[in-house]
Amino acid sequence: MHIFPRDRVGLFIDGPSLSAASRALGFDIDFKRLLALFRQQGELRRAHFYTALTEDERSSSVRPLIDWLDYNGYTTVTKLVKPREVDGGQIRGSIDIELAVDAMRLANCIDHMVLFSGDGDFRSLIEAVQRRGVRVTVVSTMTSQPPMVADELRRQADEFIDIVQLQSKIGRDPTERPVREPREGGREPRPHTPQFLQRPAAQRANVGHDGDDFDD
Repeated sequence: MHIFPRDRVGLFIDGPSLSAASRALGFDIDFKRLLALFRQQGELRRAHFYTALTEDERSSSVRPLIDWLDYNGYTTVTKLVKPREVDGGQIRGSIDIELAVDAMRLANCIDHMVLFSGDGDFRSLIEAVQRRGVRVTVVSTMTSQPPMVADELRRQADEFIDIVQLQSKIGRDPTERPVREPREGGREPRPHTPQFLQRPAAQRANVGHDGDDFDD
């Protein structure tokens, strides 16, 4: 992974895409380890997680995961999809626009964008960000059958990393205790094993420097 120590890094995670890729490879993501990995690589300024939710999921086991990420170093962006956007249990609605808007807004404040997605619709976004001098790394997989990353996305990126190469660094230990979620109001956590994405939440951390923020 070619991230320089002084690079200001922004993570943009397409939640459903990352979940599908890791599931296809037979492991779960440990978000605590994922944050730790990229904080070691450079100056991690933001870690954004995007996902679409159905009306039922908004108050189901998905909510604890989103809340957990919010409390533990991630900025989460959710989008409520309408019933007509759900086909055979698959959500047709996406968070592409939300992710693209955030990436463009923050492009002048980062040196390196890491995009966890295989969606070819992001090719134009990568090109636009690169024109602003930002290097882009795409993380997805070609190891699965069929591959889960679009060729045009992989070729547009400055670097492509197959997520299978990161399994030992960001994969969840199967023997770990169940993930714990924060209580209502952000007080002491209680045991909970979220079903959606089936990943432990990251340790509470202030990403970047204390009080640091972007200037729009």
